This record gives sequence, C-alpha cells and structure tokens, in this order.
Amino acid sequence: MLSLLRSSREFRRLFAAHAISRAGDAFNTVALVVLVLDLTGSGLGVAGAVMFEVLPVLLLGPVAGLAADRLPRRSVMIRADLFRAFVALVLVMAADSVAVAYGVAFGLSAGAVLFNPAAGSLLPEIVDEDEVVTANSAMWTAAVTGQVALAPLAGFVIAAWGVQVAFAVNAVTFLVSAVALSALRSGRTRADADVKGWSGVFAGVHAVRTDRLLSRLAAVQVLASMSAGATSGLLVVLADRWLGVGPGGFGILLGAIGVGAVLGPLLLRRFIETGDKRWLFGPFAARGGVDLTLAAVGSPVVAGSALVVYGMSTSTGMVAYQSTLQTLVPGDARGRAFAFYDVLWNAARLLSLAAGGVLADVAGIRLVYVISAVLLFAAAGIGLTTPMNERRDRPG
Repeated sequence: MLSLLRSSREFRRLFAAHAISRAGDAFNTVALVVLVLDLTGSGLGVAGAVMFEVLPVLLLGPVAGLAADRLPRRSVMIRADLFRAFVALVLVMAADSVAVAYGVAFGLSAGAVLFNPAAGSLLPEIVDEDEVVTANSAMWTAAVTGQVALAPLAGFVIAAWGVQVAFAVNAVTFLVSAVALSALRSGRTRADADVKGWSGVFAGVHAVRTDRLLSRLAAVQVLASMSAGATSGLLVVLADRWLGVGPGGFGILLGAIGVGAVLGPLLLRRFIETGDKRWLFGPFAARGGVDLTLAAVGSPVVAGSALVVYGMSTSTGMVAYQSTLQTLVPGDARGRAFAFYDVLWNAARLLSLAAGGVLADVAGIRLVYVISAVLLFAAAGIGLTTPMNERRDRPG
C-alpha cells in the first residue's frame, strides 16, 4: 500500500480526500444517532434517522449512477462535497429538532449518493488493474483508521460539549476534501457512455445480469442488508439497553469495529482476489457469528472483542466487493452498476430498519441480532455455493 501511495500522485490526492472526509464521518456517525436517541428516546426514532439516510439512495440512485458515467467524475465528487458541507452546518445551528435532524440525514445521504458511484468508478482510471485490490485496501484502511482514532473521541467530545461540535468538524472535512479533489487530473472529462433513454439509465443492471457471479452477489447483498440494516443502525440501542454503556461506550464499540477493519486489509490483503467467492461471501458467515455473540453475552468487553472480528470481515468483504465490480464491469457502465447495488442494498436496509426498530421496542434488541445472524448465515450459504465456472471472462 505504501509503495502505491509513493508512486502515484493522483492516488495520493484521491486517498487524502477520502481519508479526510471519512474522518469527519466518524464524528457525524456518533453525533447523529446520539442526538436522535436523546430527542426521541426510542429505537424506532433512531431507525427513522437511518431510514432518511436510505431514501435518497432509492430516489436518486439511478440518476446518480448515470451522472457518474455521463459527467466528469471529479466535478461530481467536488460538488457533492460542497453540498454536504452546507448540510452538515445546518445542525450546528439547529440541533434541537428531530425534523431538522432527519432532514440533515437525508441531505448528507443525498450528497453521498452522488459522490460514491463517481469515486468508485474513478479509482480504476487512476491505478492499474493489478493494483485495484491494494488501492481499495488503502482507502478502507484510511477510513477505518480515522474511525478507530476518532469515534471514541467523538463520543467523549459530544458528552462534554454537545453534538454541534461534531457536526462542525464533519462540515470542515467535506470542504478540505473538495480542495484535495480539485487537484486531481483524472476525471476531468466526461465518461464515454452511450446513453439512450431508460435503457441507458439501467445499463448497470444489464452489466450485472450478464455476469452470473455478479447476479448471485446481488441476491446475497439483499439478504445481508436485511440483516445489517437493523443491527448497524440500532447498535446504539444495543449499547444502551443491553450492554449498559453511554455515548462514550458507544463510541468505543464503533472504534472496536474500526480496529478490526484496519487489521483486515493489512493482514489479509495479499490473499484477496477479485471474483473469489470465499472473500465475497465468507465474511457474511463471520458476521453472523458476531451477531449471535452480541445477542447472547451482555459484557461490553466481549462485545468489543466480537466487533473487532466484525470489522475485519466487513473490510475484507468490502475490498473484495469493490475490486470485483471495478474489474468485471465495463468502465462506461461502472457508475450505474455501483448505483444498482446501492439501490438493492438500501431498499433491503430500509425494510430491515422498519422491522428492526419496531422489534427492538416490542420484543427487545437481542432478538433483532439473532434474526440478523440467521440472515447472514443464509447469505453466506447461497454465495459460497456459487459454482466457480459461472464466472465470465473480464471485459477487455
């Protein structure tokens, strides 16, 4: 990873923008759920905030994917960062309203919906194909290192000075990211996408359907999202009601996930191969075991240790997923393919949050995690039974 950072100035710029922005997200992640839980006092209220983060993906996903394939990707990313900086500042001035909090969650997500397909599509233009796994590993390591260092700090800062400070930090990081992206030479021209009507908008769907491995991955993503949507959004409820820790403890739990997410790519990057079903689907089984542990054991120490494993499996699986899409999907449809997966993931996530929020308040948060484990084990089983000869050759 270090050799790639030393040898590629373009990648260093993209890496810096990504790392700075994700560092601010660590503050925002803790602050938003703590604010909403404080204002509503319910798991359903927290689920509502995450639902407002999901809605922009469903409403804007296909258009965002088209923008990533049709417009200069660098410009799309810079404008998305500037928009998110403005939205984050709203909660600095008005952090006492649930409606405003939900609106900010929607706005920040809308900016991310525009940013992410463009960023994912731009990376293969900056590095060679044999460096894609290394580049994705570096990006994820930077993101979660910030989470390790800053999520616990965010919890203590919020407890001492309030959520407004955390939202201000997030706004500043978006502005710094935009400045770093403005120095990129790549992504300044329009992608070579032949867009004609709705068939052009949904070209990403066609790219996934024509590759059986990618089709199986899409089905598995739905099951996994039905699980992870509720558990990730309601971790703050588990921390409060089952583990008995406050905002500071919740920040430490997020930091434990970050520790694992850093270790995953660092220790396992050399073994990850694009299109390898063991790395695409195996991590879901590991995460299912973690969810069962969280439901069964009420010790914060055990929970933190289990979440390290969760972080390792999540980061290695995400590196494999990103790298597989970036190498198997043609460049002129890559943004729309990323957007298609985002829509699938977040549609299932929305259903999961609705059910999980109600279930947490009615039957208890532990049952949410048990059901989550079952879904993850099912996702792993379906994915790992994919015959290797179902893969098609990579596009030239």
